[in-house]
Amino acid sequence: MHDLLIVGAGPYGLSIAAHAAAAGLDVRIFGRTMASWRDHMPRGMFLKSEPWASDLSDPAGRYGLAAYCTREGLPAEHGRPLPIEHFASYGLWFAERAAPPVDERLIASVRRGAAGFEVRTRDGEVCHARAVALAVGVLPFTEIPRAVRGLGDHHVSHSSHHADLRRFTGRDVTVVGAGQAALETAALLAEQGTRVRVLARSPRVSWNTLPQAWQRPWWQSLRAPHTGLGCGWRNKFYADTPGLFRLLPEQARARAAARALGPAGAWWVRDRVEAGVEVRAGHRIESAELADGRVRVRTAAHTGEGLRFTTDHVIAATGFRATTARIGVLAPELRTGLRSLADGTPYVGDRFETSCPGLFLAGLTTASSFGPAMRFVYGASFTAERLVRGVERYVRTGRAALLSDRAGERVNFGSAPGRPVVH
Repeated sequence: MHDLLIVGAGPYGLSIAAHAAAAGLDVRIFGRTMASWRDHMPRGMFLKSEPWASDLSDPAGRYGLAAYCTREGLPAEHGRPLPIEHFASYGLWFAERAAPPVDERLIASVRRGAAGFEVRTRDGEVCHARAVALAVGVLPFTEIPRAVRGLGDHHVSHSSHHADLRRFTGRDVTVVGAGQAALETAALLAEQGTRVRVLARSPRVSWNTLPQAWQRPWWQSLRAPHTGLGCGWRNKFYADTPGLFRLLPEQARARAAARALGPAGAWWVRDRVEAGVEVRAGHRIESAELADGRVRVRTAAHTGEGLRFTTDHVIAATGFRATTARIGVLAPELRTGLRSLADGTPYVGDRFETSCPGLFLAGLTTASSFGPAMRFVYGASFTAERLVRGVERYVRTGRAALLSDRAGERVNFGSAPGRPVVH
């Protein structure tokens, strides 16, 4: 029986594992290490966040991104984008040094057991744990526009489905979205010889500006302080005080989680997009159908007449929606029993524990509770520290109850796994 079993070995899962091991918990972690970064992003992409805001978290702070880049002779400078493959390699380096060994098998199901949780791997092994932390990243929550959902994988995909875009060389591709994933994917496609257009619902595409210098006059820093989520006091609130964010009314939290730091392209991809990509802002797909092996698209425009065209493939770079119903690794009876917020995301308490005692969540699923920082690597440090304190408290309570079970007494594990009631 493990104290904690972690599902997911990305930045959040690895950070939680590092803090849990340092706290003396018996912890086990499952998942392909840095899978999203290694398997779901094409070569040529860059990390949008600043290197100093992209650390995985260990309690001693010894294994930050800067330490890895220094060791490897790589630049990690403010205002200089870092290739995705370097960040993925950093995650592997962190896993080897700061976290317990990662079991790279995937988890098929998590369900409640007699004294905790029963976790089954896809090859059939069953593990038991007093507590479980789900750090499943974003991949279970892909969002694809309703108009193209039924056209099949050959004609429609999500931007996160591609580690290699070469299959689209010489073809016609339509990218839907106005954020970094859409714009950088479109730039890479154009640069390899794909005819590509971008459809964006927003009236115009927004671009981030060149980041302000790290060393600035004090009045500039006071007006717009640097934060892990960009400059400004609002971003500082999101980045540095997730615990305070959680005290906001639920409706305000949901609105900020959905709208803050909205779709925008990085400054360093703008010239590449404008040089070779047809961008159609103010358009949404109204209908799509297959015709002679291609996709016939009709759009509706905010102003004026929509477009009609035929394309070979639609890539939806339309983000992720982390609702409780989409946490497919949870057994149905456990998933449907979880309390959810009004926007469909799961409820978590002040230490990331769900309404099911002993089940903790991390990452995107908690953005409506702790704010936009949970959508980025930057949120991993706050999450790991606070979540592990919650696990420690939970496990300590369960152990104390077990020790109080005297000879001849009957223990009833009831509805709270790991927290037996002694009769």
